[in-house]
Amino acid sequence: SHTHAVWCVLFLFALTEDGQRLKEALYELTMESSAPVVFVRQSKVGGHQETLQAHKEGTLKKLLEENGQAEGNSYDYDLIVIGGGSGGLAASKEAAKLGKRVMVLDYVVPTPLGTRWGLGGTCVNVGCIPKKLMHQTALLGQAISDAPKFGWQLDPKVKHSWETMTEAIQNYIGSLNWGYRVALRDNKVTYENAYGEFVGPHRIKATNRKGVEKFYTAEKFLIATGERPRYPNIPGDKKYCITSDDLFSLHYCPGKTLVVGASYVALECAGFLAGLGLDVTVMVRSILLRGFDQDMANKIGAYMEEHGIKFIKRCVPTRIEQIKEGAPGILKVTARHTENSEIIEGEYNTVLLAIGREPCTRKIGLERIGVKINEKTGKIPVNDEEQTNTPYVYAIGDVLEGKLELTPVAIQAGRLLVRRLYGGSAIKCDYVNVPTTVFTPLEYGACGYSEEKAIEKFGGDNIEVYHSYFWPLEWSVPSRDSNKCYAKIICHIPDEERVIGFHVLGPNAGEITQGFAAAIKCGITKEVLDSTIGIHPVCAEIFTTLSVTKRSGGNILQSGC
Repeated sequence: SHTHAVWCVLFLFALTEDGQRLKEALYELTMESSAPVVFVRQSKVGGHQETLQAHKEGTLKKLLEENGQAEGNSYDYDLIVIGGGSGGLAASKEAAKLGKRVMVLDYVVPTPLGTRWGLGGTCVNVGCIPKKLMHQTALLGQAISDAPKFGWQLDPKVKHSWETMTEAIQNYIGSLNWGYRVALRDNKVTYENAYGEFVGPHRIKATNRKGVEKFYTAEKFLIATGERPRYPNIPGDKKYCITSDDLFSLHYCPGKTLVVGASYVALECAGFLAGLGLDVTVMVRSILLRGFDQDMANKIGAYMEEHGIKFIKRCVPTRIEQIKEGAPGILKVTARHTENSEIIEGEYNTVLLAIGREPCTRKIGLERIGVKINEKTGKIPVNDEEQTNTPYVYAIGDVLEGKLELTPVAIQAGRLLVRRLYGGSAIKCDYVNVPTTVFTPLEYGACGYSEEKAIEKFGGDNIEVYHSYFWPLEWSVPSRDSNKCYAKIICHIPDEERVIGFHVLGPNAGEITQGFAAAIKCGITKEVLDSTIGIHPVCAEIFTTLSVTKRSGGNILQSGC
């Protein structure tokens, strides 16, 4: 097989006149006097017995799977990237800039309701981008209700059009899809809108929408397939419910909505739907925002409840039925209480499932090339260089085990990986102190340790928590939501009160957190924070004057700026 650079020298000595001379020549070249003689990538394995032994010990397989430096150009591509999302696109463009032959395979399997989208992945099409734009729509609604207090005379009553909003957002996303295709073309990256599936070592099958199959080989592969929403596997879930994959391009207003789940996706969607004036209920199995600081999570939940969002606690849906067809129709939801098994029922126009996401790793042929995945979660374990247990296969983004599921993390990891592989770099992706923001009605920005994790790692006596409520000046004239915004830092006492956790609940939390994240990466201490002069009058200045510790029980309520 030329693809694997396996060569076998085999002469039928007895049938040739020059048998003896050939035998001597073979011995001179290979130090073997009998055939066959097997070579892999110009490395001699040996005769029949040695080849069988190498196969048994696995060294033959290793030789076949090595990086292939001796291979020359026998592969179709240097790198094939499976998944055209944030991480995959960043990596592919970086590799092409370094002169490599690169292909990207991207294919969106339609949702059970038939929703599909273009190149760019979750973030652009059905994640961060439309989410933030719908969140902004809700914030504008809040600004309109504040406006009369500032002298704006709004008459007649202001209405919102779901159709106008979704059309504008989808048009913008369409322009981004086009931009990504152009960028790949400009960078000389081959793009195929096809589903990638491994069929053997270094070999992949690409199936397009019409079912046409093509096969390609590559020296290296990058798995960047991301995740898709999970379904609870109950009667009616896939037939009648929507997920975040469907919501942002829904051609009708969802009406009275039940959001199932307590993930950040669930709370963000519930928040902006309520902000558009819809009747919204959230059904929660256990805790809000698992993995996030629970003090902050509970404050988010309380704020949402005060603003009209209903919560059904400790409940899971067991059946979804359609009472009436329509856009939207009417659905009957049956649910069970997790503690006493009490059955509850309710009617909604739309049921949005946001109970978590599953990696797209189980149907891409990984088992055919020996790539290990966590059987329970579907996540891929990698080393600190994003390499899987199969040396020529790498993975980045949401499919990674134990790593953050965030777009900028995937982009950073993809670029750095490619620079290490092809650009002589040694810089690895730093997964520590990554800032993030949850775009709930009251935005939540965080960087570093949650309070629970800090106590668990360093012990309660070794950490000091400084905190305070604050009241944005912009909210004082409409006289709303005093003592709802909250700031908290977690300091490690033995290490000069170094800031190891940063948490803020309030408007523009993402903008605030991004700046402080750089300071935390630089190792900022409480003393340095206190010596920083604040900007007045802004929300973020509260972090320069935090004086009350949590353990003191001191008053942290604010009466003004």
